[in-house]
Amino acid sequence: MAELRPPVIAIMGHIDHGKSTLLDYIRKVNTTDKEAGGITQHVSAYEVIHEHLGPKGLEKRKITFLDTPGHEAFMGIRARGASAADIAILVVSAEDGVKPQTLEAYKHIEKGRVPYVVAITKIDKPSANIDRAKQSLAENGIYVEGYGGDVPVVALSAKTGEGVPELLEMLLLVAEIEHCVGDHTKMGTGVIVESRLDPKKGITAVGVVKDGTVMKGQVAASTGAVAPLRFILNGEGEQVDSLTFSSPIQIIGWDNLPPVGAVFEIFDDKKAAQFYADSEAAKAKFARIDTPYDDSITALPIIVKADTAGSLEAINYEIGKLARERIKPKVTVSAVGTVSESDVKSAIATPGTLLFGFNTKIDPQAAALAERSGIAIEVFDIIYKLTEKITELLENKEPRIDVEEIMGTAKVLKVFSSQKDKQVLGARATSGSIEKNSNIRIKRNDEEIGRGKVKELQQSKMAVDKIDEGNEFGAQIESKIDIAPGDILERIVMVTK
Repeated sequence: MAELRPPVIAIMGHIDHGKSTLLDYIRKVNTTDKEAGGITQHVSAYEVIHEHLGPKGLEKRKITFLDTPGHEAFMGIRARGASAADIAILVVSAEDGVKPQTLEAYKHIEKGRVPYVVAITKIDKPSANIDRAKQSLAENGIYVEGYGGDVPVVALSAKTGEGVPELLEMLLLVAEIEHCVGDHTKMGTGVIVESRLDPKKGITAVGVVKDGTVMKGQVAASTGAVAPLRFILNGEGEQVDSLTFSSPIQIIGWDNLPPVGAVFEIFDDKKAAQFYADSEAAKAKFARIDTPYDDSITALPIIVKADTAGSLEAINYEIGKLARERIKPKVTVSAVGTVSESDVKSAIATPGTLLFGFNTKIDPQAAALAERSGIAIEVFDIIYKLTEKITELLENKEPRIDVEEIMGTAKVLKVFSSQKDKQVLGARATSGSIEKNSNIRIKRNDEEIGRGKVKELQQSKMAVDKIDEGNEFGAQIESKIDIAPGDILERIVMVTK
């Protein structure tokens, strides 16, 4: 039987616009300081209780929040945040207005057709300007109430709490309008928002129950993965016997790492769960299109181990953007878990392989083998530090090539004489400089017709070694090409890049 259920809210927006601080205030705890670099790097699901004045008086209403990263690297995680949510909060700073990740988050909201509320944060700051933030939104096609649109907007301070109760009331109102309902008598179903390999607990997934009820003793199944529910944990990590719609859930004991963003279903029978997992894995494999790798470009092999599937996805996405003209990073191993001895052996097997960890540990055996083999293992806790390192290595390892660069041009005005591949002419330097003994390219009608060399230069009947832009000069050019007035001479040099 359908009934009103707590809404699942995704908090989205640009880095450092106050998303986690807002959630901290609502939860009355502090998590921002625990994030490396002050950047949220995982999706976290939290359940809060808000006292709401309804038709029957004061009621305690639950709201589930998904805190999604705002940094550009976590585009895939934000996309999942929107797909898992009933309603989104698009956070915009009253100081900065719309930023690149604000627009990216907005695109995900629009693509997923998720109803949303705009929260203008940091109104307690001296440089805050609410009207300017609304204008910035309008300039980017986001029209809030009072500025040409009907998108609900709430101005608030996550530091003082001003406006936060109004935001929660607005979210519950939107949830009622959107008719967020569920049926607790159905078998549970939900969305995986994060997964990781815990050395003690095994493979763990964080999800949100979107409908039905999940009970201890049942079996969870997702794409290519199954987990018997010997016990389940709520969002705070406490063991519970059951969880129903909109609740954060931690499922432990998967046989494989369930993909983030995938749906999970609950079954009473393990065979049925396994059939579902295999079927979904087959669909995912069929739908995946592998992009061929260009073997003509030098590849820098990289092994990446990360703490969670979401982090791994973000890292791979960022690495994919680092390709240079003559060298590209190629991730040969990408997995969740500690850096193992097997990873080091893979690096040894392919000389030049880089081995990185992100928020993960190095097995003692792996560390010992790496030291003996001269393999460097670097572990990072901030993603842009990792990508900065890879960028530096790509620059250092990119193959060098010799290329011609134009250092000066001149237009031929008159040809005075020509004999035995040597021509005397008058010209004007139009850019850069023309130098004695330099090699030149001869162009006519923008097409190269030949090459030559500057043997002599004269200016005001005086021999010189260099003519700068804007000056007329005489020159003796050594070339087998007959040069004509109007031709362009380009001084070229070989540069190693």
